[in-house]
Amino acid sequence: MEIMKKSLTLILLFSSCFTFAQVTFTADIAPIMFEHCTKCHRQGEIGPMPLTNYQEVMANASMVEYTTSIGYMPPWRPDHTYSTFRDENVLSQDEIDKIALWITEGMPEGNPADLPPFPEYIDGSQIGTPDLVLTMNEPYEHQGTMTDQYQVFVLPTGLTEDHDIEAIEVRADNNEICHHAILGIDTTGTAQLLDAADPEYGYTQFGGFGFDPVDQFFGAWVPGTNPMTYPPTIGKKLFANADLLIQMHYGPTSVTQTDQTSVNLFFSDDPIQRYVRTYAINPYNLDELFFIPANTVKTFHGTLQIPFDVSLIGVGPHAHLLCKSFEVYAVSPDLQDTIQMIRIPEWNFNWQGFYSYPSFIHLPAGYTVHCYATYDNTENNPFNPSSPPQWSAWGEGTEDEMYLCYIQYVPYLNGDEDIVLSAANHENVMVYKETQLFPSYPNPAAIEVNIGFSIGNSKETSLDLYDAQGRWIRTVFRSTKPVPGLYREKLNTSDLPSGTFYLKLQSGDHVSGRQLIITH
Repeated sequence: MEIMKKSLTLILLFSSCFTFAQVTFTADIAPIMFEHCTKCHRQGEIGPMPLTNYQEVMANASMVEYTTSIGYMPPWRPDHTYSTFRDENVLSQDEIDKIALWITEGMPEGNPADLPPFPEYIDGSQIGTPDLVLTMNEPYEHQGTMTDQYQVFVLPTGLTEDHDIEAIEVRADNNEICHHAILGIDTTGTAQLLDAADPEYGYTQFGGFGFDPVDQFFGAWVPGTNPMTYPPTIGKKLFANADLLIQMHYGPTSVTQTDQTSVNLFFSDDPIQRYVRTYAINPYNLDELFFIPANTVKTFHGTLQIPFDVSLIGVGPHAHLLCKSFEVYAVSPDLQDTIQMIRIPEWNFNWQGFYSYPSFIHLPAGYTVHCYATYDNTENNPFNPSSPPQWSAWGEGTEDEMYLCYIQYVPYLNGDEDIVLSAANHENVMVYKETQLFPSYPNPAAIEVNIGFSIGNSKETSLDLYDAQGRWIRTVFRSTKPVPGLYREKLNTSDLPSGTFYLKLQSGDHVSGRQLIITH
């Protein structure tokens, strides 16, 4: 007994030496809410309740704890341990545990001095002044019947010539009902005919556009994501006299509401050298018919052979209500290398989008892309649109299914692995790991040449022009402590003779050069 008393005394003395910090809203929970939740859970956004302050989070604490504990919220479906994407929104286990512990401890508010500043959310464009703004011609009225609606709107561009696009930004007008949007480009007038046949503004179409437009994945938007931006010299083509198509998914609402969404388009200042292309894995890539019998769980496996080296930009699986999981990866011809592209272990039709990689992924020629999708057409699937279950196949309707995966890419060039796509910013949409001098254009040059280069450090940097004999001509750029990032300079060559010249970039120990030919 005496030994037990001494042991207890030691434990109490030991415990008194430590102070266990209490989990509070201001110090622990608010940072989680502000980083992961308030983009959507604030006034006027799609979240069903605001989570912007202590009172709001406390009032919805049980729902917050439950949805985060089961991984339903934040609504990020890809497995982040399988592949990495831009704008990932995933809670760590420590953050999930903090929410649960905070509730268990009685939801203390904490010291107001510990509260971080509320995030600044930008109104209007996030990336600058657009070159073309296309807005729905009139407000669309979404009925308050607690049902989903998929409506395609046709927006004529009015352009008389082709334009290169470097960024696409969807500005949803009513975030309370706007769930997601898919953009397409039509050059045939087919969408206008479908619109004219529907008595409402736009035309109803579930799962697609009702036909195959020239670009069926021009862009995409879901709440909380950054605008779709491309690195310099890479982008999309917007054809003359084309129509921009917006397929809007409007979520259920108990009150009739309107929406008049806009799309901001940014023309490229630099000539596009590589246009973004799209592979579409669909039932044609399967070795069997896309048919799902009733009362079955069925997995489909499609393959796509890569004919030439490509740099992957992003991936977007698409299916309807029976789908349960998606997995996409690429394998080398010798089966020794596997590139994991995306895995969605728990598919949710209401939360699907296009996922962009934080850097280009090199996919060599000869690799085979494997796309697995599993469908549950049984009564165990709570999202099954049919009760009792009915057979299902490819189709646009709610009770139909789809097997589709969009893969955006550009032809590969040496050095693509060094490009890291940053957050959206109209002036600097990419950063580079190292200092490098890019090819100038046009080259040969007549009057003006565009020079692009990146600086990966803050050391003294200079860009100089030399003639063919190595004689210095002029300094194009010089900085003693440059900010790391992407730089562009214009060089006027009207006072220079025709001939061969050389550009030399020096930054610290780094030296690189490029040949420049001038013709007059």
